[in-house]
Parts: sequence; structure tokens; C-alpha cells
Amino acid sequence: MELQQAQNNLVIPEEQIITKSSPFIEANTKEVSLFHLQNDCTIPVFSKDNECTIAHHEFIDTVDNCVKTVFSGQNILKPELRISHVIKGRIPEAIGKPVKELTERDKTIYYERMMFKIDVPTITKTISSNKLSLTIGGVRAYNQENLYSKKNYEKFKVFVGFKNLVCTNLCVSSDGIVTELRASSIEELKSKVLELLGTYEMQNHLNTLKQLPEQYITEKQFAKFLGKCRMYNYLPKLEKIEKPTLLLNDGQINAIVKGYYEDENFSRQQDGTITLWNLFNLLTGANKSSYIDTFLGRSVNSHELIQKLSFSMQNDKPIWYLN
Repeated sequence: MELQQAQNNLVIPEEQIITKSSPFIEANTKEVSLFHLQNDCTIPVFSKDNECTIAHHEFIDTVDNCVKTVFSGQNILKPELRISHVIKGRIPEAIGKPVKELTERDKTIYYERMMFKIDVPTITKTISSNKLSLTIGGVRAYNQENLYSKKNYEKFKVFVGFKNLVCTNLCVSSDGIVTELRASSIEELKSKVLELLGTYEMQNHLNTLKQLPEQYITEKQFAKFLGKCRMYNYLPKLEKIEKPTLLLNDGQINAIVKGYYEDENFSRQQDGTITLWNLFNLLTGANKSSYIDTFLGRSVNSHELIQKLSFSMQNDKPIWYLN
């Protein structure tokens, strides 16, 4: 209850908020500066040994340095970061003070969840008149750590993929993500991030994406797809195992339907058909309403589901979502 109240009362000074017309994730997030994380936020510790966690800003700096190492010579933009689930506290001297008498010095704050991305605008590809640029980023969620224990391996999520400049949708494949990177130190974290960036097969990822504008589904197939999406979460467990996984929720499926008719960039054609590229972007656009800790999993799942639709159509093999 206290956490929910804190979320609802999340207030950040105006000078620390960066507003953009189309953020890469929305939900209950706000964008703040790296300076704010470095200078205004406390760092959680593991309670049994009082060892510090790897702070959000240390995670961002580590990935940023890795990006500059691997993509040296490219234009690399400053990290953009978004936070949610604020955790508030007080310094010891402020114990017992009425809330209205608290000064900024009396307050402590950190964010349970944080996501960031670093754009490399000099590495681009155009697909269906949409310009994509390389982007690298990560997710940290303290709610997935056992902070009541001793310091051990900490969990991070790191990704590399492309951002659609038309709508800031992120295109991330399973090849370009580590959904549970475990590290006990900054040095170990750096090593594993460099490994991901070094093994990412950029051209293969782009090749899978550039096929999508050439493939269409009809209005009837789109209706079947949506109906099966709504059915999926209610399938018996044994039946669900046999079907391609879907992680988007009902509200996000509703957003896909709306986008089919109304989206400025990715709606249906006049005859009701829609390309798999447009459908993919409707899925990734709907995913922006996900919380930080579920965003990347759903992003990769959207890519995998569209690829399975594409494979089905290319090879004339039936797939449950269209039958």
C-alpha cells in the first residue's frame, strides 16, 4: 500500500524532468537526468552485510563505456533514462518531523525500476520508409533482488537492437538481449555487456525485419489473429504449451485493434490488409504501456511471434493464430 501511494505521489523537480513527444516506454514512468541519479538518489544495500548494490548510474555508465568501446568512431548520444516506483525515506535527523516541515535535505529517494537506452544515429537502416537507428540499453529492477540477504550476484537486463525513428518503437530480437545478466561487480558486468555487443548479429536481425513489409495478412486473418490472442491467456495449460507464446495483455491487444484503424503510420491498407511490418509496430507500440520490468520480455516476444507468422506464410505451414 505504501509503495502504491509513493508511486501515485511521484514528484520530481521540473529541472530534472526531460519531456519528449514520444518516449520509448510510457506506463507509469518519468524521464530524469543521469545527474539526478548520481547526486540526488540513495543507493540500496544488502541488509545482512550492508554492501552496496551496483547503483543505477553505475550500470548506465558501464554500458555507455562498452558502447563507446565497441562502436568507437560512431556518433553516440547521451543515455536517455526513465524511472518508476519511487522509494522515499528520511535522514535520521528528520525522524518525527511533520511532512509539511520537511526540507529537501531531509528527504531521501531512489527508484525501484529504471530503464535506459543509448542511440547510435550513425548506424541506420530504412525499412518500409521507416528509418531505424541502432540502440543499446538496459533495465534494472530492485524488486527482483533479495535485498534482505548478503551481497551476491545482481540481476540486469541488457539489449541491443534498433529504434524506429517514426515512433520510437524498439525492435529487439532474442539474439540481442540478455534477460538475466548476473554480475557481482562492475568489472564482471562490463565483461558480459561487451560479450553481448560482440556477438550481436546485426545484419541477421535486419534481414528478418526487412522481409516483413513484403508480407500481408487479410482483414479476416487479422480478425482471427486478434481472436486467438484474446483466447491464449485462457487456454488450458497443456494446450498453451503447444502454441507460440504471447505476453501482451488484453489492454494492449485493444490498442492493436485501435491502431489497425487509426494509427497514423501503421494502420491497414484500403482493402483491409496489413503488412507484417505494420502489425509488428502495432505490437511494439502497444508494448510501451508495459511496466519497466516486463517491457523487454514483451518486446522480444512480439518479435518472435511476428517471425513465426512470417515463417508460416513463407513456408505455407499452418499456425494457430491464423487458422
